[in-house]
Formats: sequence, C-alpha cells, structure tokens
Amino acid sequence: MSHEAVIADLSAEAESFEDLLTGLSDEDWAKATPAVGWSVAHQVGHLTFVYRIAALAASAPEKFTAMTSTIGERGGFDAVVAATAAEHLAEGPAALLGHWQSARKAAVGALAAVPTESTVPWLVNPLPPTVLCAAGMMEAFAHGQDIADALGIRRERTGRLRRIVDFVALTWQFGYESNGLTPPAKPFRFEVSSPSGETWYAGADDAETGLITGPAEDLVLLATRRRHRDDLDLKGDTAAAEEWLGIAQAYRGPKGAGRAPGQFRH
Repeated sequence: MSHEAVIADLSAEAESFEDLLTGLSDEDWAKATPAVGWSVAHQVGHLTFVYRIAALAASAPEKFTAMTSTIGERGGFDAVVAATAAEHLAEGPAALLGHWQSARKAAVGALAAVPTESTVPWLVNPLPPTVLCAAGMMEAFAHGQDIADALGIRRERTGRLRRIVDFVALTWQFGYESNGLTPPAKPFRFEVSSPSGETWYAGADDAETGLITGPAEDLVLLATRRRHRDDLDLKGDTAAAEEWLGIAQAYRGPKGAGRAPGQFRH
C-alpha cells in the first residue's frame, strides 16, 4: 500500500474522530467516559497532545528530541500530557476543538511530507512514517471509542481497521512488557474478518506460536483495552494465544484499568 493511501486513511480516521464532536453541548463535553476520571474533553485533550507531538516529530525532529528529553524532569509522559490537557480544558470546548483541529491538520500534513524510506523520532524508538500513522489511527480509534461510549453512539467500522490490525500484530509484545512477562520467541498469526467479510492476515507466516481468530473490530477493541476479552468473539488455538488474549495491548506503558466483563456486551 502506498504512503499516500496510508496518509489518506490517517486523515479519514482523524476526521471520523472529529465527527463525534460536531454539535456537542457543553454538557456533552463534560460527560464521563468509561476511562475513569476522563470526560469527553479529557479524551480530546489527550489526543490533541499526541497529534501535536507527532507533527513536531515529523516536521522538526531536533525540536521533538529536545522536548522529549525534558519529559522525565516534568514527571513523565503521562504527567506532561495531563498538564497540557488541563490547560486546554480550562479554555473551554470551543478552544479545545480548535486546538484539536490544528493538531490534526499539522500531524497529517507533516507525516505526508516525510519520505517513506525515512524514520521519525518517537518516544522510545524511531518509527517509519507509515507505522507512526498507524499508531495515530490506533489512538484516534481508542479515544473515539471512549467518546462514542459516553454519548451512546455505535460507530461504523471500515476497511481502515486493517491498518490498526497490522499495528496490533506489530506491537504484540507490549502486553507482556506492561505485565512483566516474557513473550514467546515468535509472534502470533492473526486471521480476522473485516467489516466487509473478507479475511485479513497479519503477524507470523505460520501459527507455530498460536493462531488468533475473530472479527477485526474485536481484535482492535481488545488491544486498545476498550472491551474486555469476555465480551468479544476472539479465540486462540494454543495456551500462549489464550494468554495473549488476556493481556493484549497495542500501546506502550501502563495497561490501565481496561473494561470490566459484561460492561459492553454485543
């Protein structure tokens, strides 16, 4: 798939997130989401920060590196995100929406300008621009799901999920890292059904470590920890695959509380 197609999908996923915010009242912005302590506005503030630093990493790598080198002195990544989001929240919904729109456009534009053979500095390791695009789509999916749940909206899924499925397969070890566990020597194979009914393949070429099957939407909801495994139609054919389904995580760092069994049943 071309770099242009990946950028188009990132742009569309970010715009889909923004569509959730259209016409919201101040009361809607203040609604609690399933992430404990986070309102709709908190979700937007968080994603705004992520897209803002993605734009900086792609357009001004030296400035990004200088900025991230001070994160430890400011209490760590989560503390910096929270502080920045708090500043935006204090300005009110209209200003926050404007900040998000600016960050979205800047991130998409900056990543589109990065040559595909280059890498972009990121929080742990440099990433190819296409992988950083997929990470941005994963973030928009996850925080958009929280907002949709808060507002009682059922989101329509599209073929863009393929990018996030591939990202989940790429980051399969993150759940082990966050739980202090040793991952298997080889990755898993994923065979999942797309929203249109076709089968998508990702991960290992064989199922030596294990095969994970089910709907693509369920896989992404699991790995972003927006649904509990018990509420999803995913299966693993080995003990290792079953263990992975219990700890799956598509982002680095603390796993968070996740969602409770039965909180969101199909």
